[in-house]
Amino acid sequence: MDGLFPAGPTGFHDGTEVPLEIGLQLVRAMLRDNGAWCRLEAEGAFAVHVGWDQYLYISSSRPCEEALAHARELGLFPERLDASPYAFEAEEEEQVTQRPGDDDFWADLHRAVATGQAGMLEETYLEGSSRWHHLTSDTIDPVRAGLAPRARLAVWPSLSTDIDAVLGALPADGLVEGVWQDDDGNIRSALADEDEFPELAARMSRAHAAALLSVYAGERVPLCTAVLPDNDGVLRARCEPSRRRATATGQCVSPRVSASTGLPDWWSTGHRVAIGR
Repeated sequence: MDGLFPAGPTGFHDGTEVPLEIGLQLVRAMLRDNGAWCRLEAEGAFAVHVGWDQYLYISSSRPCEEALAHARELGLFPERLDASPYAFEAEEEEQVTQRPGDDDFWADLHRAVATGQAGMLEETYLEGSSRWHHLTSDTIDPVRAGLAPRARLAVWPSLSTDIDAVLGALPADGLVEGVWQDDDGNIRSALADEDEFPELAARMSRAHAAALLSVYAGERVPLCTAVLPDNDGVLRARCEPSRRRATATGQCVSPRVSASTGLPDWWSTGHRVAIGR
């Protein structure tokens, strides 16, 4: 991904518009299993999806007989399908409750931070890739200005300053996500299993504040979730139910919503979603 986008890897997010040459390089990266994956789509006209087995699915609103003939000349074997197995399905999208990250959301977030109910924002700009932001009344607006369009947002309580208690909650085995704030104020996170717990504990022991989060979708309950609109203010992010799973069997510390928070209902009823990439 280095050098592929003018703004660097942060330019790789849902809704990014790319020229043909970068699109071709993304397809090459996916076919070579270089770690990046996305759906490339010009809505209603053309789409390119790469499957986990490196099969290439190309959809077009027009016949591409010349391209098919050329592919066969090159020794490839194109086959017609009704649809790509990696296309978004309307019935999946309809199952997702989606709150837009609009002005009302940010006004409520300001109030939650001011009353001590919220302290962190998780920005998932790609499925599997998140950035964490420490929230204070002074930092909310700068954080908002730097978020990627279409990002999925999850609001969490503040980290705990009782580092010993956090580390004491590490399970005997399984998979957890550690989140911690360094002395420089930056929030970092890492997934770790039992073999990596010593390294995770060493990093978190030097932190200013920390928390352990469950990686089970059903147990990972933020105070609220929202999806950001595009730069023009229109909410176009397409979502599907999160497929995040884990192999953990131990119990993890996960912030829970208090019944007495006094926050609006949507703060405790949001659903996690996966942004289409």
